[in-house]
Amino acid sequence: MINAGALGERKIIDMILKRLQQMPHMPIPFGDDASAVDLGNGRLAVIKTDMLVGKTDVPPKMNMRQAARKAVVMNISDLAAKGVKTTALLVSLGVPRDLLEKDIVQIGEGLNAGAREYDAYILGGDTNEASDLVISCSAFGVAEKNSLMLRSGAKPGDIVAVTGEFGKTASGLRILLGSMLPPRRLRKKLIDSVLMPKARLSEGLALAQTGAVTASIDSSDGLAWSLHELSRASNVGFMIDHLPIAQEVEDFAELYGVNPVELCLYGGEEYELVVTVKPESFEKVTKKVPLTRIGYTTARKSLMLKMHRKRIPIEAKGWEHFRTAPPRT
Repeated sequence: MINAGALGERKIIDMILKRLQQMPHMPIPFGDDASAVDLGNGRLAVIKTDMLVGKTDVPPKMNMRQAARKAVVMNISDLAAKGVKTTALLVSLGVPRDLLEKDIVQIGEGLNAGAREYDAYILGGDTNEASDLVISCSAFGVAEKNSLMLRSGAKPGDIVAVTGEFGKTASGLRILLGSMLPPRRLRKKLIDSVLMPKARLSEGLALAQTGAVTASIDSSDGLAWSLHELSRASNVGFMIDHLPIAQEVEDFAELYGVNPVELCLYGGEEYELVVTVKPESFEKVTKKVPLTRIGYTTARKSLMLKMHRKRIPIEAKGWEHFRTAPPRT
């Protein structure tokens, strides 16, 4: 019998979804960043749940306030990718018996800080004893059905763009897990990207209002995996001809002899938005929302990176529970 570790997170999800009866007329299909229920009159209740687990999601030097805030940001980012503002969240806490009082205080502070940072509120939840820290949040928002951005909808010729740079979290995590000690200025920016992630909520809301975005996804599992998810949902391919590598990542890679392309494509937890935009509207959209063009959509369902006159396949890999090694504490 194959165990969960051998199956991997995505195979487990597929197995479960195949055994669920799908609600008729689902506004958002299985496999997108969030789910929704039709409220009528063109309005949707959009919901998302995501959990943070100490062993796999809390790296060394991340305190409980930062961990709790991150748990909130994770959920808000997924709703942002749909163009939806989070109004409220519920939180279920699994608390290890040996967690200290000061840690509990920090969790409360972090939950509130994360919610209020994006003009949302924690309404309540549940608490139970657990063998490891678990902070599971459920986010709720209301949106107009016609403005919702899904993972499906990209068409050949659309422009692929992102809201920010990539590779900083992969670099920062290497610093936290290893003995690397880059210059303080560089070290702080890279580590902060891990400890204090940001959701692109204002950008997501603005993009949804343009009506020019054909597909959208939150990049928390990494740029490469996000592109593969968009490809699968929209049944298209991508030609990426400009990688959005942060300058700090270039500097870090040069210092330690690592590949900045790998850091950019296969890291994760950047919480940027990866979108496809109608080509005739791209210039107009960028006047409202700063976007970096990274490539274009193709009819051929392959994902390629064009670099130095070569075409390199973009692998379908990124963060995956059961398959990616958890942070060492």
